Amino acid sequence: MATRWLDQIASPSLPPEVPLTAERAAGLLSAELSIGHGIPTDVHAGHGVAFLSVWVDLLVWTNGRWFRWSTGRRSASGRLVFAFAPVHDIVTTARRVALLREELRRTHPYSRYIEDGGA
Repeated sequence: MATRWLDQIASPSLPPEVPLTAERAAGLLSAELSIGHGIPTDVHAGHGVAFLSVWVDLLVWTNGRWFRWSTGRRSASGRLVFAFAPVHDIVTTARRVALLREELRRTHPYSRYIEDGGA
């Protein structure tokens, strides 16, 4: 059987059979963003979901099966467009989130107060 092109580029970071809680999935993504991309995040978890605060207008949430975040775009009908990624593909998800963060940093830089060290 021939290998599909998508199978060649989508190599999961964790075996799909490993169950993850939302908090654990968020922690793994937070670690990959921090170590692999130098991006600090805040993680908040409870009631079966977890959120990573990455940047202004960039909040990633997970239920332990999927990551979801707003792309910042709207559909033709005016609804927000969301991106999804499976929690077992941490590396690709972190890369996608990091690219969007860089785009958002250009349009939403740090405030002058934070740039000056908060003093």
